Amino acid sequence: MTILDGAAQVLRCYGADCTELTVTDLVGRLGWPKSNASRLLRAMRDAGLLETVGDSKRYRPGLLLVDVARAYRRSSSLIDRADAVVAEVSAACGHTGYVTLRAGLEVTAVTDHQGSNALRVSSTIGRRLPAFASATGRSLLARLPDAEVRRLYAAGFEPPSPNAPQDIADLLRRLAEVRRRGYATSHDEANRGVGAIAVAVAEPETAELVSLCISYPAATTDTTERRTIARALLEGAARIGAITGDAAHRPVKRSA
Repeated sequence: MTILDGAAQVLRCYGADCTELTVTDLVGRLGWPKSNASRLLRAMRDAGLLETVGDSKRYRPGLLLVDVARAYRRSSSLIDRADAVVAEVSAACGHTGYVTLRAGLEVTAVTDHQGSNALRVSSTIGRRLPAFASATGRSLLARLPDAEVRRLYAAGFEPPSPNAPQDIADLLRRLAEVRRRGYATSHDEANRGVGAIAVAVAEPETAELVSLCISYPAATTDTTERRTIARALLEGAARIGAITGDAAHRPVKRSA
């Protein structure tokens, strides 16, 4: 394993449920020898990738990573366009909205807008969710051919709830429905008690693909509101698609 590989594994440990790490934490998570873990954390701190929390032995992401994240956001006009749409829909419906990316078998939110409703879903920035068991993940997986999806899940998967896809056949059936409707939904799956609607949109020239998502308490949102949210996201994605050349989206026609 190279130093870069090790540093990447350390950074993947951080997320919404893990903002600080100790040497002991790293040994437990990755199974490394304590001396190796300690040496790599110190090296990452010296390089600016991590910083220690006060005088403690805890490490958190350093300012260099914040600067890199900002540069990443600025380099992607697709994320900016998607974020503007999500902000608009979130403000209109009062629910929390995200722009999400897929990395392998997981999805992660890269931007969010907190809802204004008294009862709303909290931010999941930095939290990784299984792609197969989330609306954002299925909206992105639906852009792949079934053969590629089968390859990704050749080892199978463990459903996090009875409402999530139970096997590859169930997943492929749901992806076919996403392609037909243009959007994905989830209800009490990887995020328990949470429902979500998501639409994927692409930038063909750069091969970027993101998901526009609105999340809401599953028990308090009715069918009419969910349809309104889905339509708003589809309309926003169509506006983006008209600019980026995403053939999957066409302007949504309003009924008379």
